Amino acid sequence: MKNSIDARVEFSFKGEDYDLISHIDLDARSPERASCPSLHEVLARDHHIDTISYLYEVMLEAEIEFSNAQGLAADFFSDGHFDQAAFASHWQDHQIALLLQPIAKRELNIDDLTRQADIRNALVQAYKLGRGL
Repeated sequence: MKNSIDARVEFSFKGEDYDLISHIDLDARSPERASCPSLHEVLARDHHIDTISYLYEVMLEAEIEFSNAQGLAADFFSDGHFDQAAFASHWQDHQIALLLQPIAKRELNIDDLTRQADIRNALVQAYKLGRGL
C-alpha cells in the first residue's frame, strides 16, 4: 500500500481567504532525498504560489492540518497531526530492512525479518553504522 496523506492549510492574505489542499505521496518524498521540498512548498507549488512572495511567507505561518493517512503514515497520524520525523525514521528503517531481507535469507536462512525483530534491528543498525547514518 502506498504511503500518502492529505495536507491542508488555511490562511488569509490581503483580504482573501485561502484553503489549500494537496494529496501528498510520501513514498515520492523519501527522506533520503536532500532536495525534497517542505510540505508548505508542495502546497505552494500545487496551487501556483511563488515561494518567493509575501503570500508564501504568510502561508508559512499557518499550521498544516492532515487527513486521510494511508499505509504506514496512518501509524503516525492522530487528530489532524502527522509526526513527519517519526514517519521518516520508520520509513527509512523499513526501506533498509527491505534491502537487507535477501541477505538475511541467504546468510541466516531467515525468510521474514519482521518475525525476528532483534536480528532485524541489529542488521538495520549495522547498515546505518556502515553508511554513517
